[in-house]
Amino acid sequence: MKNLKYNWIVIFTLILILTGCSQDFLNRPPVDSITDANFYKTDAEVMSATSLLYNRVWFDYNDKASYEIGDFRSGVAYNPYGQQGYVRFNLTGDDADMNAGWNAFFTVIGQSNMAIQNINRYAGSAVTEPIKKEAIAEARFMRACAYRDLVMLWGEVPIIVNNQAILQDTTIARNTVSSIWKFLTYEMKACANDLPETPYQLGRVTKWSAEGMLARFYLTRAGVESVNGVRNQAFLDSAKYYSNRVITMSGKTLLPSYASLFKYPYDNNNESLFELQWVYSNVWGVSNSAPAYLAYSSDIANGDGWGGSIGATWWMLQKYEGINAYGTTGDTLKGRTLDQRLHETFMLPGASYPEISQRVTTASGNDSIQRLIYPNNTADNSALAIKKYICGKAADMGGQASSQHYPNDTYMLRLAEMYLIYAEAELGDQTQTSDATALSYFNAVHTRAGLGAIITPLTFDMIFNERLVEFAMEGECMYDLSNLYYYNPTKALAILNSQDRGLFAAYPDKFPNPTQWTFVKTAWAIPANGDYRTITASTGNFYLPIPTSELAAAPNLQKPAVDYYTK
Repeated sequence: MKNLKYNWIVIFTLILILTGCSQDFLNRPPVDSITDANFYKTDAEVMSATSLLYNRVWFDYNDKASYEIGDFRSGVAYNPYGQQGYVRFNLTGDDADMNAGWNAFFTVIGQSNMAIQNINRYAGSAVTEPIKKEAIAEARFMRACAYRDLVMLWGEVPIIVNNQAILQDTTIARNTVSSIWKFLTYEMKACANDLPETPYQLGRVTKWSAEGMLARFYLTRAGVESVNGVRNQAFLDSAKYYSNRVITMSGKTLLPSYASLFKYPYDNNNESLFELQWVYSNVWGVSNSAPAYLAYSSDIANGDGWGGSIGATWWMLQKYEGINAYGTTGDTLKGRTLDQRLHETFMLPGASYPEISQRVTTASGNDSIQRLIYPNNTADNSALAIKKYICGKAADMGGQASSQHYPNDTYMLRLAEMYLIYAEAELGDQTQTSDATALSYFNAVHTRAGLGAIITPLTFDMIFNERLVEFAMEGECMYDLSNLYYYNPTKALAILNSQDRGLFAAYPDKFPNPTQWTFVKTAWAIPANGDYRTITASTGNFYLPIPTSELAAAPNLQKPAVDYYTK
């Protein structure tokens, strides 16, 4: 089966590099789609057109905004010396990376709208009806995914399904959160009906991708439609229904080893339900650039590797079983964990990664290459560097990597989430559940990570923490907090405001191959010296600010939101 990752390059050569919807997304349709009426004449041409939606349109979100918003802002990771609007939870509407994320989502929406219109308008008689339905469903799928991210991060935003129709419309306004979620579930149901059970090409979304998204959407919508903090039971039941269908009917399986999820080449494995399709290319915007900013040093990178100060927060570190408070002063943690997810998400001093090459300087002053052992930085503000999505030098990736150009895909939906969605939906508003299926599904994820099976009843905190360690540095935690915020804002804000985001040091008991570590808060890093350990999250800053430039270009965004279905 031909791989989607490379098939779409043929089409990419037919158009200019995407300019996106930019900052006047309300005022013009995208100008960079294939609109030639002579193009959509065969099944292959129609499917080639939608293949563009898997890559470049998402680039400006994937580049930095995905982990800055999803992981830095939520407290999973931090940079004590940069990206402070995310770390300290005080972003303004002028932040460049946030604006890039906003623009990327509306680029996805605009390109999806254009694809739908072009296929309906130009598809020739030789285009088969199943292919036409599938291609339009792919575009609707991408549009719905972009809107899911927008509404969970920014709250009320305008639903746009035809950019050309609003070209001269000055009355476009934001839509209410509840009507956006109604729109999203309607759209994704249509996608589930029209997408095939097996992919047209490796990497394309299927019926199971859509049903997985429906499970995710209904779990969220249950909170959106809550009454006095009680979630909508019908939507919880729908989340259970769709997640169980994907688990039992899709043919997807959890990979036996968590580490395999992020060891190159892992793309389009049997646990993946939807991922962005990056390729190694010298064309800007079609490769995965995020590893350039997250890799801790050029010693393991390719002329980049600028993430030396980025690492796990103190709050995040405590979520791994076996890393516990030590002593009575509250400034020390100590221990080790059997949870493989720590090793595969963050690097601790002395940890080994034989799949990654490391440049070292020998005693004689010459450069040498060895298998990576994360260095023991004895400074009292050492960072636990990012491992997830870091695959090493070009030699570690078959020569397919260079500075800011990496081929490894970005997960957007994994089967593991279906197991945890089922468990949470079964728990619902109960304080605990001993449901056998929920426990079995929870333990499928938990034991895959190397931990013992849970036999006690499941609680919300157990499921939330499991999601946290399973998807850390996959940009998901802020969305999990948004899910909670819909029906229990007090608890969501309490989680954020209880976090410690301050400096600390990691000390192995031996180097390399330590058996345990001691973590100590940095004594000099106090607020007076600029290190803010805690943040202040509130109803006023939980959602991201709409970009300042957008408010200037589209002042109606400042007006009260309206129901999409009664406008």
